[in-house]
Amino acid sequence: MIKLLSHLSYVAITSPDVEASVDFYVNQVGLTVVDRVDGAVYLRCWGDYYAYSLVVVPGDEPGLVTAAWRTSSPEALEEAAQRVEAAGVQGEWIDVHKIGRAYRFTGPWGHTLTLHWDVTRHHDTEGDAASIYPDRPSRRSKVAGAPRQLDHVTIATSDVDGFVKWYVDVLGFRFMARTVLDEAPISVFSVLTTNEKSHDLGVVLDGSTRAGRVNHYAFWVDTREELLIAADILGENGYPIEYGPSIHGIGEQNFLYYREPSSLRIELNTGGYRNYVPDWEANTWKPSQGSNNFYRNSVMPMSMTESFPPADGPSATEEGVPDEIKDALLNPYAKHGQG
Repeated sequence: MIKLLSHLSYVAITSPDVEASVDFYVNQVGLTVVDRVDGAVYLRCWGDYYAYSLVVVPGDEPGLVTAAWRTSSPEALEEAAQRVEAAGVQGEWIDVHKIGRAYRFTGPWGHTLTLHWDVTRHHDTEGDAASIYPDRPSRRSKVAGAPRQLDHVTIATSDVDGFVKWYVDVLGFRFMARTVLDEAPISVFSVLTTNEKSHDLGVVLDGSTRAGRVNHYAFWVDTREELLIAADILGENGYPIEYGPSIHGIGEQNFLYYREPSSLRIELNTGGYRNYVPDWEANTWKPSQGSNNFYRNSVMPMSMTESFPPADGPSATEEGVPDEIKDALLNPYAKHGQG
């Protein structure tokens, strides 16, 4: 199979208060508004090569409208669409703002993906937005700790292993690593990638009955120091940090989690490895090894199990998951002399 997908290009999310979310992204995160069309607001990071990487759309609750991947060629787009439909999923060809022709489908676990080749490139060549670096699409943001680019999206699903297999078999994602609980053979997290990053698609276990949910999406900063500065700025301005700063074992990225006004979770990433191995075999981690927090010196807060939109009833780890498994997921180190 030819290489189908190149990289994550944008995510579109819903917010009950679009203007509050947009104000946060502009003044606290450091994104720039590039367009407003029919209530949707299009934003970009200072280092994004295309017209936008985030779309905020009006909605009754926070959630994921779509996550988009650019294909590796026009031919790859056609092939990807054919493979999706051969797998029994019927998508549609649509016209996307400042992208053009794209193929959109809803996968077996309810998540809507958009695939495209055409793009509108962004490059400020003059004025205050132009960079002294010719390869940069625009100058660095004046907001301290502002991300360079969109990094990844992590969705929630009732079957982590099944989700991984479908997206590997159909669209050619590379399966990089997974976490299986110490106490039971239950897969609770996996990472996939379309390039040399450790992941641009994460998958977490969802015990709820609501399909198509998202746990978070992530931006990228160049250095750990910028991540720490972002944490400091958010705290100074009254926005609490949900989890971190720390480092993931899987992927080896430094991380920071916080919420935007809609309550949707955002992660800030930096560091990590690059993997170019075409026949890479995914390793299986246990929580006791520090798959989530490699330092193993803190317990993930219960709030991190929340995905969006809210579940119909109890939260993801509370519905359909035994108490001992929930405890193992939230406090993986206590039973192994590390907590």
